[in-house]
Amino acid sequence: MKKIIALLVLVGLFSSFSTEKITWVAIGDSITYLNEHQNETGNRITKGYMTRVVEKLPHIEYINKGYNGWTAGRIAEKIETLNLTKADVYTVFLGTNDWWGGRPLGTFADYENNAGYQTLYGSFRIIIDKLRSLNPDAKIILMTPMQRADFVYIANMKNNAYGSYKEKKGQTLGQFADAINAIGKHEKLKVIDLYNTKRLNVKKLVKYKRLKDPQTGAYKNYAYPDFIDVPFNPETDEYPYPVESIAMTYDGLHPSDEGYEVIAKLLMKALKK
Repeated sequence: MKKIIALLVLVGLFSSFSTEKITWVAIGDSITYLNEHQNETGNRITKGYMTRVVEKLPHIEYINKGYNGWTAGRIAEKIETLNLTKADVYTVFLGTNDWWGGRPLGTFADYENNAGYQTLYGSFRIIIDKLRSLNPDAKIILMTPMQRADFVYIANMKNNAYGSYKEKKGQTLGQFADAINAIGKHEKLKVIDLYNTKRLNVKKLVKYKRLKDPQTGAYKNYAYPDFIDVPFNPETDEYPYPVESIAMTYDGLHPSDEGYEVIAKLLMKALKK
């Protein structure tokens, strides 16, 4: 009888643990922001990575702190005005806009010396310090930026950018991912390395880019890397990523439903621990 009672007590304890609510604050850029703004994707996505996570782990409640177009530098600069609250888990998914914006990566000394938001390293120090001040016991998960194909904004084709296959202002996106990995290792934080996730490799981000053949003027589907040097004119050309070209992203940069599902599964694996 005593064994049965003890077993029931244990079952009750495990049940209470499994239903305990966990608050998650997701800090990021447009990839995070779009979770609630499907209309800004031309309705090419149905839901982002946060919604996908809480559907499978309903004891988690999330707060979306994604800011469209923001860099880690701007998040760090404005950190006291973002109304961040105490949470059990924080995720930080930044860096791609810092790279494209040509913001300096800096050095690890910038992180160690809390040198300010002018560099990526310094920005992450400010962000992590803030999160720890809100809850020293919170789990902080860092996420590296994804690789990028050529980006063309679906609502304004003049807003476009080449992919991470070449440098911007002498820096590679891979160096930004390496910096975030180094910070995570130093602080003993979990890092979800999306940059080096094989399913999110640049070759798998779009099936093709539809562009005019420079020789014939006829539209042609160019797979990566064949589209790299083919010109695109936002004033006269059609949108280069028709629905049929969607793979892990719907526009060369932002995840599709399939891409968000990959991110969500990696996050769920970390959160379940």
